[in-house]
Amino acid sequence: METRCNQPIVIIRVDTFYQEKYSAPTEGKYVHAYRITIENKSEFPIKLLKRSWKIMEGNGLIKRIKGEGVLGQQPVIKPFGTFQYISWSSITTNFGKMEGVYYMLNTSTDEYFTVEIPMFLLIAPDLLN
Repeated sequence: METRCNQPIVIIRVDTFYQEKYSAPTEGKYVHAYRITIENKSEFPIKLLKRSWKIMEGNGLIKRIKGEGVLGQQPVIKPFGTFQYISWSSITTNFGKMEGVYYMLNTSTDEYFTVEIPMFLLIAPDLLN
């Protein structure tokens, strides 16, 4: 059951990095790493409980991924603190995009809330030439 609280101030930043070493474009494999920074601008700790991703490929294929925490962790982010992690995604086209949602908990009040992960692009360098 999810209850709504005063929305905490959480900022999500994403940086992406094409992984040429792990990609094989002739086989339809484009690997991208992404670094997520989560900033808690609130006066109370928050805990990241779950994540839900929507991965959209250039050919219209959509994958949905859900899971507990991130990288096997459910980090608690202190007031005005940050948490950062790096993960990756493999797609079959030279262009794609991702967006998602984090399901979080205000650990001071035990109220649940969601934070949208803004859409970001996965672009292979050959598309930029």
